[in-house]
Amino acid sequence: MSLYAQRGVSAQKEEVHAAIQKLDQGLYPEAFCKIYPDFLCGDADWVNIMHADGAGTKSILAYLYWKETGDASVWKGIAQDAVAMNLDDLLCVGITDNILFSSTIDRNKLLIPGAVLEQIINGTQEFFNELGKFGVHIHYLGGETADVGDVVRTIAVNGTMTARWPKNKLITNAKIAAGNVIVGFASFGKANYETEYNSGLGSNGLTSARHDVLTKRYAVTFPETFEPSLKESVVYLGKNGMTDHLTIEGHETNIGKLLLSPTRTYAPLMKVLLDNYFDAVAGVIHCSGGGQTKCMKYLPGPMKIIKDNLFDTPPIFKLIQDNSGADDREMYQVFNMGHRLEIFTDAATAEKMIQEAAALGIDARIVGRVEASDKKELLIKTATAELLYEY
Repeated sequence: MSLYAQRGVSAQKEEVHAAIQKLDQGLYPEAFCKIYPDFLCGDADWVNIMHADGAGTKSILAYLYWKETGDASVWKGIAQDAVAMNLDDLLCVGITDNILFSSTIDRNKLLIPGAVLEQIINGTQEFFNELGKFGVHIHYLGGETADVGDVVRTIAVNGTMTARWPKNKLITNAKIAAGNVIVGFASFGKANYETEYNSGLGSNGLTSARHDVLTKRYAVTFPETFEPSLKESVVYLGKNGMTDHLTIEGHETNIGKLLLSPTRTYAPLMKVLLDNYFDAVAGVIHCSGGGQTKCMKYLPGPMKIIKDNLFDTPPIFKLIQDNSGADDREMYQVFNMGHRLEIFTDAATAEKMIQEAAALGIDARIVGRVEASDKKELLIKTATAELLYEY
């Protein structure tokens, strides 16, 4: 059993998928988000979409960094994480504007004061204000903040997004087919709309990242940051502290900031791409939970995905792998490994999209292609391995 599983988490969420298999899958089962008829207004040409997600266990890293440094501003990054994990899923079905957001924050009041809540709530609105400059308008409709210390050991930051959208502007992944190329958009670096170097880690695999990178000292000092029934052999196994200094690509940073890099939203980029190249988009995948294998779930039929031109592995993932000893197969199933957004399109449009990304300071490249097959399969080729996954 992998360390990831021993810590009580699953990259593929098998039990969750089993639990929801009897639910209505919506109008377009291969779409990245569930899409339903327009229950709100009853217009056959429109649809309703509601999506829920959050920052996950990344909030525990924020807690550690805040306790160790006193820097409460780190919580604004957690606010962005909770938003981006919702927003970038909606981007995958074509939604880029006029979105409603409601937050859900559960905290242990004995450990998380009101000042932290202020950072999260105000940080959410500040993030929306920034996105509005790019034509992506999100309306903050409040939410629920609950003191549930008996349930939540520190804090959980989540949210729900809702939109009403025209059917003729949806991306359902039904057009993904042999002959498509796959454009990957980097999760790391520094986009024009970001203020610091982004490690690219996002908000997935943070249980693994936290325990594999940080030292046992954190288990002793902050026992509230992990499930007490876990075996000591899987808790805080790493070599590093949150404030250990690093220089990456000329950027001065530390371990904590790398782990806590706010999840990059691709909304400013997707607004441009969908405004200009909508008809050429066959499908869009957000490489979140499930990492580079995420695409397998949303293919409209049997086909083979080949990814053989991926980005060089960013430093944060090398750091995690060096500390954990995880093999490549697990790393590519858990982490995005360098790109968190991929678009299926034709070769000519791909080059135009790459140029649009460069204009926003986002590296992009054709990372792979789609070939005919009698089953759903994915082949990832790295410098040292060939990894075959079947769905």
